[in-house]
Amino acid sequence: MGNIINVKELAAKYKESIKAFATEREVQKKSIPTLATVLVGSDEGSQYYLDSQTRVAKSLNLGKVNITLPQEATQEEVLTVVDELNADPNVHGIMVLFPLPAHLDAKEVSSRIAVQKDIDGVNPINAGRLFMGDKAFVPCTAKSAHTIIKEVLGDIKGKSVVIVGRSNIVGKPLAMLLLADHATVTIAHSRTKNLQEVTRAADIVVAAVGRPEMFTKEYFSPGQTVIDVGTSEKDGKITGDVKTDEVAEVVAHITSVPCGVGAITTTLLMQSVCEASKA
Repeated sequence: MGNIINVKELAAKYKESIKAFATEREVQKKSIPTLATVLVGSDEGSQYYLDSQTRVAKSLNLGKVNITLPQEATQEEVLTVVDELNADPNVHGIMVLFPLPAHLDAKEVSSRIAVQKDIDGVNPINAGRLFMGDKAFVPCTAKSAHTIIKEVLGDIKGKSVVIVGRSNIVGKPLAMLLLADHATVTIAHSRTKNLQEVTRAADIVVAAVGRPEMFTKEYFSPGQTVIDVGTSEKDGKITGDVKTDEVAEVVAHITSVPCGVGAITTTLLMQSVCEASKA
């Protein structure tokens, strides 16, 4: 289907600029942009993301540090690791993979990451800066959805956007990014009344609720751009929130799952590491 957005092609463009930046740093004898990732326990999804980060960092000639702590690691042990990475001048970006084991305080861990190394925007200070319209690191999934929208549509000033999902890593930060572009943004969710009417009226719809194939063609109108952020497992396969095959017959542009938003997220994470290294 010709209207499925080729996100891998978009990612390739960003990868080239990241490689060029890393090469320039090397020529200038500056430190290689380096990401440190902390995994506590053995969450399967987090391990998959960690492996993906490692592959992409290597392909882009960036530095990568992986720290794995046992499931029973204490709050103090995790915070000590974060403090050590904060103090390490050779580490430019820090990511702690969530979810953390239930006995750990995720908010305290997020707040402990140095603001200038918080490349996934989980520290409340970065969240506050984003809300205020100041320069800040942004959660990479939200950054990815925003990047795809801008690459496909260009100027979105005055366009109406409905984001279905209100999480701190997608819905809320993405709304702030789009408002900064002068779009008109509505945040809806699974309990929104007359949701089909709300989504059909928008120019752009972002689906981010994590319910496999919840959105059928009845939710959409011709000419829309649809960004599917959801990832769930259904019948042994990774599935998005949108029933891609049937919706693609209605709308103008749509991302698929897999090979959609996730295909550029790790690349843009590495872009944020490069930005952090400039400091």
